[in-house]
Amino acid sequence: MNSKIKIFTDGGARGNPGPAAIGIVIKDENGRLLKSIGESIGRATNNQAEYQAVIRALDYVVSEIGEAEIEIFLDSQLVACQLNGEYKIKDPGLKPLFYRVREQVMKLGGKVSFIHIPREKNKEADLLLNQVLDSI
Repeated sequence: MNSKIKIFTDGGARGNPGPAAIGIVIKDENGRLLKSIGESIGRATNNQAEYQAVIRALDYVVSEIGEAEIEIFLDSQLVACQLNGEYKIKDPGLKPLFYRVREQVMKLGGKVSFIHIPREKNKEADLLLNQVLDSI
């Protein structure tokens, strides 16, 4: 399949670390919603939750869509820059998550880009995340 997928991810924790959740919105190239995910992920830091959201989104694409050109939009500048190789990963708790993302990217043929966006442009994923956090 030679499709383009746009994924909006968000992760957050109340307490940092504390109860954490992820929000994911997956759309096709025409903006049609393919999948939305809001899930609790247990206890994590904000950055761990941001990574978990990217991993969960890529897991979905690997299992349900297959190879595609993927743009992942996230409002965490740190995670976006780490995934793009612009920042070093100093937190040892994030390294295994980084490698897990890389592994999924390779399964998808490597055509994945990570784009930092302002929080205002990530409202759908943020809403899913906060709905889950509010229910915990």
